[in-house]
Amino acid sequence: MEHITEGFAGEQESLIITEEQAGQRADVGLAALLDITRSNMQKLLEDGRAVKGSKVLKANYKLRAGDEIVVTLPEPQPLDAQPENIPLDIIYEDDDVIVVNKARGMVVHPAAGNYSGTLVNALLYHCKNLSGINGVIRPGIVHRLDKDTSGIMICAKNDEAHLSLSQQIQAKTARRTYLAVVRGNIKSDSGTIETLIARDKTDRKKMAVVKENGREAITDYEVVERFGKYTLVRCKLRTGRTHQIRVHMEYLGYPLVGDPKYSPMKTPFAIKGQALHSQTLEFTHPRTGERLCFEAPLPEDMHKIITRLHLGQFN
Repeated sequence: MEHITEGFAGEQESLIITEEQAGQRADVGLAALLDITRSNMQKLLEDGRAVKGSKVLKANYKLRAGDEIVVTLPEPQPLDAQPENIPLDIIYEDDDVIVVNKARGMVVHPAAGNYSGTLVNALLYHCKNLSGINGVIRPGIVHRLDKDTSGIMICAKNDEAHLSLSQQIQAKTARRTYLAVVRGNIKSDSGTIETLIARDKTDRKKMAVVKENGREAITDYEVVERFGKYTLVRCKLRTGRTHQIRVHMEYLGYPLVGDPKYSPMKTPFAIKGQALHSQTLEFTHPRTGERLCFEAPLPEDMHKIITRLHLGQFN
């Protein structure tokens, strides 16, 4: 059959099938790799948007290790985020900015599969105004945290504040620190991880350290406390790449406790997601020029982990 994905509008995803996906039906395996529902994947296959070479795949095609498959995703449909009465842990607020302590498990903004219950929905209910630079889906969002990362975030209430904060992040004058519990005993008391990061070639839901064709990523770290099999570490971002701390600590050989993507092994601790908390944020107020620094207290799940580590209760 002819290659009929040409002419389709949308982002193209190039996937390489590994032994893990080999033998699965195309609609099942590709849906998992693309993090979409099986029914959505079946629709893409019916539309001829998935090809291997010049052949258009059918839903029942059995994937083989080494298959190189290109999927053309449709253009996203515009959404209009709606206000929702969701409680917010507000650390600071004025007419220009709002600083919140995001709970672990909360998505920052609406996207496929998460159209409600997000931080943006909560902000729209709480605030009369938010900056419009990021459009109707991400109003006020200057920077993001992963769904399962807790902690401090700043959002802008107007475009002037948004531009100022974005420039501070790019210029590295806005500073963020994170606390993480990692597996293993980090040998050095401190260090800097400097690599290139790009999307993983075999799993688009993950990022990976690469030798070329990636974006610069720099993380400074310092050991806070050692517990033998685990280490409490503080990380400071010089850049803000997707999953940066999670990827860098895994690359160093000390993956985060509870990380479902980069450390998918059983953990003796009760935590849903990675043990990563955005602890402090320092920035210059966009209107007054005052230097401000705020801290988000550790969430209960990480506090319990550290308590158990002090007691030696992790076997």
